[in-house]
Amino acid sequence: MFSFLSDLFRREESLPLESAQEPSEEKALTYADHQFLVLGPETAAGVSVSPETALRCAVVYACVKIISESVAQLPLHLYRRNEDDSKERARDHPLYRLLHDQPNEWTTAFEFRVDMTADLLRYGEAFAFINRNTDGEIVELIQIPTPSVTVERNALTMEPSYRVTLGDGRQVNYRRDQILHLRSMLGLSPVMQAREAIALSLAQEKHAAKLFGNGARPSGVLKHSGRLGEGSAERLRASWQGAHGGGENSGRTAILEEGMDFQALTFNSVDLQFLELRRHQVAEIARVFRVPLSLINDLERVTHANAESMGRQFLSFTLLPWLQCWEQAIARSLLTPEEQGVYFAEFLTDEFARADLAARFEAYAKAVTNGLLNPNEVRAAENRSPYDGGDEFRLPMNTEPPNANAES
Repeated sequence: MFSFLSDLFRREESLPLESAQEPSEEKALTYADHQFLVLGPETAAGVSVSPETALRCAVVYACVKIISESVAQLPLHLYRRNEDDSKERARDHPLYRLLHDQPNEWTTAFEFRVDMTADLLRYGEAFAFINRNTDGEIVELIQIPTPSVTVERNALTMEPSYRVTLGDGRQVNYRRDQILHLRSMLGLSPVMQAREAIALSLAQEKHAAKLFGNGARPSGVLKHSGRLGEGSAERLRASWQGAHGGGENSGRTAILEEGMDFQALTFNSVDLQFLELRRHQVAEIARVFRVPLSLINDLERVTHANAESMGRQFLSFTLLPWLQCWEQAIARSLLTPEEQGVYFAEFLTDEFARADLAARFEAYAKAVTNGLLNPNEVRAAENRSPYDGGDEFRLPMNTEPPNANAES
């Protein structure tokens, strides 16, 4: 086994393909290019949005977190198909441990799937290096930061290859069988496609923060019957701001002099719509990621009935497409054509039922009663030891085997 970071990124003689290519001048990133990639293009709201800066938006962070952690918390197993179309866990396959437990020596399976899915949600693509030993056996999966990867396609066959820019500026090319590539629809970044909505949310938050930092809003105006002398207006403004401006000074008793009067200002229709606009941006951004509002703690219109329905929708319409993306990418990149007919990777979505003890045991009871599972299979799912006689399947007393009447 050899280290991807030390032997591949630093030693040219250990590269699995050609030696490292020196980047040409026109391909080298300048400081201005780097800043553009980090900050992102400026939007109509005057806020720059990129896959990195978008996480400063609470809604984007919550959506990326709930999807990536949900994918990571589901057990991922490698299965073997039997001749009778049944399946069993292929624990003896080297890939099983990498997918289920630890893809490399310093990364857990949970961390690997969280980071890969988070990159997939932010950039629209995620990449991992497939490290093989001299026998061609996969021994490590190591994530590559998405911004450092450029996907190039053959003009005739459209087969992809990957150019990775290293920290020292060198570029290394990899074949498609050396990279695990996850891709969203058309490889588009959800964050960049929704950058205007995200920018508006960030601009609203910044505006609100400044308002509260200066005493929430101009609470009124000072009126004077005469004309203030030169410099008097600025001196008065500075004195008033020092005594009553900012969050700590807001609400202090005002002392007026020289016949001045204070006239309070009332909220107008624009002020009253500000909070409603912020709520709309929450729904607008959540819509991009297809995350139900209840899962990002927006409970204004949530009831007990629709919360359960939204939870099922989250699994069916939000998570399952990403799970399919993972499963099929694993089959394409990590299994040989011969193995693809025998082995397959699959997430266990039943793990979500563990949070609801009553629903889980009710489902077990129905499965055992109707002969879908035997008691020992249920005990194994609950990490409990089997008991004698628990391998027998049970059927309801009011049922009989098929064709029972014909035999009699």
